Amino acid sequence: MRTFPFSAVVGSDDMALALVLTSISPEVGGVLVRGEKGTAKSTMVRALAAVQPDQQVIEGCRFSCDPVDPDPSCPDGPHTDVVAVSRPARLVELPVGATEDRVIGSLDLQQALGSGRVSYEPGLLAAAHRGILYVDEVNLLHDHLVDLLLDAAAMGRSTVERDGVSVAHAARLVLVGTMNPEEGELRPQLLDRFGLTVEVVAPRDPALRSEVVRRRLAYDADPAALVARFADQEETLRSRLAAAQERLGRVDLSDWALTKIAAVCAGFEVDGMRADIVTARAAVAHAAWHNRTEVTRADIRAAARLALPHRRRRNPFDAPGLDEELLDRLLGDDDLEPEPEPPTPEPPTPDEDDSGTETSDAGAGAPPAEGAPPEEGRDTGGDEADPTDPGDRPDRAGAPAGDPGEPVPLSIATADRPYRARLLTVRGTGEGEAGRRSRALTSVGRTVGATPTAGSRLHFPATVRAAALEQQRRGRRPGDRLQLATGDLRTAVTEGRESNLVLFCVDASGSMAARRRMSAVKTAVLSLLLDAYQRRDKVGLVTFRGAGATLALPPTSSVEVAARRLEEVPSGGRTPLAEGLLCAAETLRWERIRDPRRRPLLVVVTDGRATSGPDALARSRRTATYLSGLGVDAVVVDCESGRMSLGLARGLAEDLQAQYVKLAEVNAEALAGVATAGRDVPTHPGTRRSAA
Repeated sequence: MRTFPFSAVVGSDDMALALVLTSISPEVGGVLVRGEKGTAKSTMVRALAAVQPDQQVIEGCRFSCDPVDPDPSCPDGPHTDVVAVSRPARLVELPVGATEDRVIGSLDLQQALGSGRVSYEPGLLAAAHRGILYVDEVNLLHDHLVDLLLDAAAMGRSTVERDGVSVAHAARLVLVGTMNPEEGELRPQLLDRFGLTVEVVAPRDPALRSEVVRRRLAYDADPAALVARFADQEETLRSRLAAAQERLGRVDLSDWALTKIAAVCAGFEVDGMRADIVTARAAVAHAAWHNRTEVTRADIRAAARLALPHRRRRNPFDAPGLDEELLDRLLGDDDLEPEPEPPTPEPPTPDEDDSGTETSDAGAGAPPAEGAPPEEGRDTGGDEADPTDPGDRPDRAGAPAGDPGEPVPLSIATADRPYRARLLTVRGTGEGEAGRRSRALTSVGRTVGATPTAGSRLHFPATVRAAALEQQRRGRRPGDRLQLATGDLRTAVTEGRESNLVLFCVDASGSMAARRRMSAVKTAVLSLLLDAYQRRDKVGLVTFRGAGATLALPPTSSVEVAARRLEEVPSGGRTPLAEGLLCAAETLRWERIRDPRRRPLLVVVTDGRATSGPDALARSRRTATYLSGLGVDAVVVDCESGRMSLGLARGLAEDLQAQYVKLAEVNAEALAGVATAGRDVPTHPGTRRSAA
């Protein structure tokens, strides 16, 4: 099967360099490629295998041992009469749904049940030894599998201790993972374990984009012709890779280079020493790639650009990247005086905020000048609603007052600094995707039972017990081996943790100091999302104001997307509570179709008012009753403040059959506490809890 030529890929120079460096020196630790969809990530990784030099392996060895230096502990060894054969380098793809047994190997059931011998069946790590192991959508892979892959890539060995098997074999591989950040992030601990990382984006130059399309169409029309067109470049690249691999051991890493690498890593305030080690290895590989026998400043710079961006200290909501001006200053020139300190930046103009970006016309987020009158739509900090705001005055029947055609002042609240959220759990035991949140029956975890099915994870004690009950009927005599049948097989039932969905349904109207409440809610959601992307959770946000509701943040695990969406949520106008509940119900319905095993928790943040449309209050109560019938756990956070209390949120909680929590002062910490406390919050006597 022909693959798109590596040399024919346009506009991915950084990715190409990172793949080349880790091919020259697998000890670098692999490459993580982050980028939007449609940027040739998978195409380039698959093309890399075609330019790898051919390998000499021992004939018949399942672990691809090198004839020149066979692994002394190879399970297929010891290798004495070696017969060498040549083969192309392997590209092994790991699917997202792979099990632990498939990755590291397991007991050969055919040998165990047929002949009674304990035999090891190699997994994908063994198949990828001396080749490339490619994981597409690595951010969606279970965390424990990512740990296994990264350990093997860093140590060069895989050790298996399970099911009566004790095996260790070489696993020197090039680990490449690709991911789309919009679908969720890797945990920082796992992100740090990748040696190099690179961001890829589609080129913006029309000439480059047209060339990409031209080559792709040419390949689709006649793959053989395009492969032949780049055959010479592919062979040159293959020869250069082989020469660099052979030259790697002769490259000198001087004390000067080591000191410079340490200065660069310290200057970027990276955590730990892995950054220094990876940068040094990548710099040596870069020097070998450029036919040098000594590491230079250019090698260190190229290595640092790939090894440090994902290790520097940054807020999770900051865009990844590296300050190349700082990198140049840290590298410097030893023969020259240090560069002068950069000039102090001028204060931003009134049209810009602290980050240099334009703010809204209302100057959201900036306090008014002392003595100046408050602006329209701005929260004045009072606890009571503004009696002059038409969106704040329900009449006695709950209908809106004032002219519906008059303009509604809007403002955009900004979130405070996120904090660490407490653990959120859902009561009971679910069956959702493996994560790090609530109790669930998952494919990994501690064994809690067995089922009479033949699965990938055999439960030996239960299997033997089932077979023992049938030995007399099968005519087994004393001294005979245990007689097993297919019906005796038992699969282990394991309990671990699952991921969940927390959906906030938030009143963004002009009532009840909405600006302060929205700031607190945004901070809470971002904080929960920061914790959620580490635990494989999803968080969503529905806001309602004016005449309708909006899904401001579709359920996601991406911190960066969440930060961008939440920053743009406005507040002001009337309160369409029924529309907000309907939007939440529709969102949960679609999420249940997409992922029926993920259990949700709905958090409704409102004062219970309904001031949009005729018979608004009655419609909202009917909608709440409908929503309660969906079987979703819910929490109503009462944001009503002031001297008079209408108790509308309490009635809403009764209609939703939800927990009721009174928060006179809504702030980010209190709101997150409601969600993370989950079932521990006292339930109002007039409400009952729906089934999980």
